[in-house]
Amino acid sequence: MMAGALGGEFCLVCGADPPLFGDRMCEECTRKRIKLVEVPENVPWVRCARCGIVEIQGKWVFISEDKIWNELIQRHVLFHKNAEQVGLAFEPQTISDRHTLLHIQVEGVIDELAYNEQHTMRARMANGVCLTCTRRAGNYFEATVQVRSSGRRLSEDEFGVLRASLDHVIETLSDDPMFFITSEGAVTGGYDVVLGSKGLARSWGRHMVTTYGGHISESNSTVGRKDGIDVTRLTLLYRKPGYDLGDVVKWKDNFWRPASWSKDGAIMERVDRRERTGATWRDLEHSNVVCQMNEFISVDLINEDSSVGEFLDPHNWQMTSIRLPWDYSGSKKLLIAKIEDEWMALQHLGIDDSKIDAYQIKED
Repeated sequence: MMAGALGGEFCLVCGADPPLFGDRMCEECTRKRIKLVEVPENVPWVRCARCGIVEIQGKWVFISEDKIWNELIQRHVLFHKNAEQVGLAFEPQTISDRHTLLHIQVEGVIDELAYNEQHTMRARMANGVCLTCTRRAGNYFEATVQVRSSGRRLSEDEFGVLRASLDHVIETLSDDPMFFITSEGAVTGGYDVVLGSKGLARSWGRHMVTTYGGHISESNSTVGRKDGIDVTRLTLLYRKPGYDLGDVVKWKDNFWRPASWSKDGAIMERVDRRERTGATWRDLEHSNVVCQMNEFISVDLINEDSSVGEFLDPHNWQMTSIRLPWDYSGSKKLLIAKIEDEWMALQHLGIDDSKIDAYQIKED
């Protein structure tokens, strides 16, 4: 019915009496013309057919399915500019491998008028190939890490430990799609790993230096130009020391044990007396490993005095005398090593506690 009073307010569409909302329309006309949200019927999204990562606004990322639906809704469902007190819930319904219906329920207030709407949006998946998989298929690489040793040839087990540390680094770093291995294998004198990222190569190199000692050197080669900038590849050489923490090393005509790694070398502790000093890699170039930790033996003392103890030699079961270590504290067990055909008792290092089980130091 038209407004009764001349000059009174009325709906500009149908002439109905107040209350009026928004642009001077009654509730019925307002709801016909104003929607709380705009929802497209179909929205596309792309998944890499090889590795399964998803393209989000031009970037390839690892993302769960629920987060994909949230992303699509946030990007494509548009609320009215005057909407207040809004709320949204949705329920996905899988139709096929490529099609998912998103049943969306929204509520909110526009110009003091409450809305509650239901919509359905179809998410249509298309297959693509991400940049990483494209580069992998083309044997793309940015860096080569050369694993070598100083002073002696590393065993297969040692190479295996170093190689396993790369997997650990990849697991602990962010999900960078360029953190992949292009190729790897043994070469004369060492092991080479070709990587898709310079950042991964440098992270692995730092990890090996921190954990296993040694030092790294870098060189770059230019392989082309892109957008006026040189495109380079990195070669990172890692040299592991010929010794591990805890081994017995002959250095400066005395026997020492590396106690910990430092930035430029190792902290060395002398075996026969209380002496501790830092040494650079250059200082230790001419040192020789005389006994590795996996060759140490733990024995029980049978007799002892102030400086000498006796134990049964596990090789011939004869009573053998040995000079007690300078830090001997009265324990009935000694850590000993056969050095230059003689048994030598070793001082205790912190590394002994962590490596005894790993190297299975033998009990006699």
